[in-house]
Parts: sequence; C-alpha cells; structure tokens
Amino acid sequence: MKSVETNAMKKSTTTRRQFLKTSAAIATVALGHGTGASILAQQRLSPRLQSSDTGGPQRRQNVLFIVVDDLNNSLGCYGHSVVKSPNIDRLAARGIRFDRSYCQFTVCNPSRTSFLTGLRPDSTGILNNTTPFRSKLPDAVTLPQLFRKNGYFTARVGKVFHSAKNMDDPQAWDITSDPKGTPLGKKGQGRNLTGGRVRWCRWLAAQGDDEDQPDGQVAAEAEHLLEHHHHGPFFLAVGFHKPHDPFIAPKRYFDLYPLERLRPPKDPPDRSTELGQAIASGWKAEFDRFTDRERREFMRAYYAGISFMDAQVGKIIAAMDRLELWHNTTVVFFSDHGYHLGERGWWNKNTVFELSARAPLIVVTPQMKRKGKSCSQIVEFVDIYPTLADLCGLSAPANLEGTSFQPLLNDPELPWKKAAFTQVQRGRIAGRSVRTTRWRYTEWDQGRQGVELYDHNTDPGEYYNLARDPQHTQTIAKLRKLLRQSMG
Repeated sequence: MKSVETNAMKKSTTTRRQFLKTSAAIATVALGHGTGASILAQQRLSPRLQSSDTGGPQRRQNVLFIVVDDLNNSLGCYGHSVVKSPNIDRLAARGIRFDRSYCQFTVCNPSRTSFLTGLRPDSTGILNNTTPFRSKLPDAVTLPQLFRKNGYFTARVGKVFHSAKNMDDPQAWDITSDPKGTPLGKKGQGRNLTGGRVRWCRWLAAQGDDEDQPDGQVAAEAEHLLEHHHHGPFFLAVGFHKPHDPFIAPKRYFDLYPLERLRPPKDPPDRSTELGQAIASGWKAEFDRFTDRERREFMRAYYAGISFMDAQVGKIIAAMDRLELWHNTTVVFFSDHGYHLGERGWWNKNTVFELSARAPLIVVTPQMKRKGKSCSQIVEFVDIYPTLADLCGLSAPANLEGTSFQPLLNDPELPWKKAAFTQVQRGRIAGRSVRTTRWRYTEWDQGRQGVELYDHNTDPGEYYNLARDPQHTQTIAKLRKLLRQSMG
C-alpha cells in the first residue's frame, strides 16, 4: 500500500483488525484500481471525511485544481501544430483560455509558494527550491487551507506544493497521496542525452501502462476521490509531474512523435548576444554539445510527457462528465512556469524570457456566460488565489497581492492589468522582468549587470535587445518605474 496520510485518521481509534477488514473490503470494490483503493480505505476510517455525504452545506462551489510541472504552451488549444493534447483542448473548449498568463518565478518552489499563498516572491522570501515556505511564512493561510477552514473537504494527489516531504502544508489537507509508480514502469528503452554528466537529462520509453507511472496513479486516485466526494463541497488538488524531467512515459506516447517529423528551433544568426545572467548555468555547455538527433530526442521525450499527462487529464474529465459535476465545480488547469525547448540553445526553465515566464492557464466555471473563448488580457498566477476565493464566496486574507480576474471570465476583453512581473535569482543577483502587452523589460541587479528590452510587436521571440537604442529611452524609463513599483 502506497504512502497516504490522512490528518483525521491520526485521531482514529480504529483497531488494526478493523483497518485490515475495511481495507480489504474497499480493495475488493476497487479491484483493478489498486492505487485508489488505499486512499479510499483511509477515508472510510474517518467520520470527518464523510461529511460531504452526511451533512454540511450543499450546492457550494467545488474546486478541481490541476497544476502541471514544467509545462509550456505546447498544446493544441494554444495553436501548437505538433503536440497532441485532445483532452486539454476539450477542457479549453468548455471554458476560457488565457493567452497572456505569467508565473511570478520560473522555478518550482518559489512559483508554487507564490500562487498557493497569493503573495509575490519578494513577500514570501522563497527564492529557491530548498527553503520550506513555512520557515518564512508560519502564519500564512494557503489557498487549500482557506477552503479547509471553510468546511471543504481538501485533498492533494501528486505534486502541488514543491515537495511532499518538508515543503507540503499538512494543515491544508484532509488527505494526501504521493503515488510512486511500479517497478515495471521504470523499465524500458532510453538513454541519458549527456552521457550521464547531467543526471536529469534522460528519457525512457517505459514498459507497462499508464498506471505503472506515478501520474497514471495520480489520475486514478483523483477519479476515486471525485466519486467518493462528488456531493461536495470539495477542493481537490491534482499535481501532474510530467512533462518534468526525467522524461519518462509509456512507450506508446513516444511513438506519437517520429524523430524525422520534429524540427528543433533555429535562432536567427543576427540575434543579440545574451547577457551573462540571462542563462547562467553549466548545463548550457552540455546542451551545446547536442547533435541534431539528440535535440530531436529531447523534443520527442518532452512532447511524449505532455501527451501522457493529457491522457490522465482526460480520465479526470471523463469522471467529471460521469458524475455530472460541471454545473457546480470550478476547474483550474495551469503550469507552474514555462520551458525552453532549444531556443538560444537552452533546454530548461529558470529564465525570464517569455518561454519560461509564460505558461498555460485554463479556467472552467459554471458562473461563466461565455465558453470556449480566449482572453488576451494579462493575468498572473498570483491572481489565482483571490479569483477562486471570489468564485466560491470565501473571504480571502487581506494581504493577498494578486487581483481576482473573475470579471474576465464573463468579459475577456475587459481592460485589465497593465503588466505581469516575473523574477529569478542568480545567487545574490536578482533578475526582474516586467511584461506589458507590447514590451518585456528586464533588469539584472537593478540594472547594474545589464538591462534587456524586447518589442513583442516585432520580435515575439525576444531575440533583439533594444535597451541601448536611444529612441527607446522614454519607454525604458516608464518600464523601469513600473518595475520599481512592483518591488514596493
């Protein structure tokens, strides 16, 4: 039985014999879905977890919160011509697709801490992947914690906060689960694209089926939780790890992308030279050694991860259909940040270029009047917390730094934010970037180590740095002022 923690179960006086009896009964009911059986058995042991079936407010808005790791905008619904993502595309057709949605930090822990607390990275103090957010914010009310405080059943399956170890938020959840996959899912054909010098840079076309992978088990457990708590109110957070490295997925998803059909990006030969801090990593030298075949293999593995994850989203959508939950459930689907796939020779995240700062965001809610629309207004992931509180009629903490975009759900063309702010850290050096509808302006160490300016009207790839062009002096002054204001 995989590791599952139920907060309420800690107080249970159920005997070992009763536990085994109950577990066996649930396992029998869920035969063929072993990953979900354990989580349901845990729920049966706790009267508190049955509140959604036996009492409490009815018809309150549920929340299905789906967050994906390292997913860029390579999706069919965002116009990608190669990646196959039919289920996410269907989800977008039900709701609204945000075309200019931006994270606040392009690394997992700082980004997730930001959108789960509703605070910007400078306020959270979380600027790396190693600092537990509660060490800086012991009293913060996180997004799922707010829902739990308001009587919701809250559950986490997979990666939502950065880690299930010391970076999760136990007080936010009634139940948590971290599937590990099976031994079969760790076997298959693959290789490390750097000869082992960069350990994570490897792919595996795995044996077995979806549920031999952790994400397949995440989807199965999410289905079970929806079935068991469909009367609500619930806040179900589902975290998918793929397409994050290592790039492992069942072989059939790799087969969707023959190498000869993939075209690695080609940078313009006259592009501006990147500033020293823009891509500051020893990995870059390894990536520069890639052969054309290795670049294609990286793309194939990343795309396979997207299609595998998309299939798991499809299973959850099917459960929503079957249980008729669309009429009282808000669904948020997004990624913690974007990802580069060879642009500038970079095959990772952790920049403040558009490809790393921008990520997909799709919202479906019964309160929407217009569905299947896109929104070109700027929104930030720090806005998700106040938006969900708004949609569900909850009083959010007064110190949130985002803005509810609920009005955009009914009027996507409503004038909205002027800018989005994203940052990264290079040791003690901060890189801060502001994105408006036309411009991206970036400062390194408040400009002491360089400035970048890109015009998206003429340069959507951000290849030509205009910061030294005297005709843009006034533009830079305005954007610098905007950036300073965001820093308080």
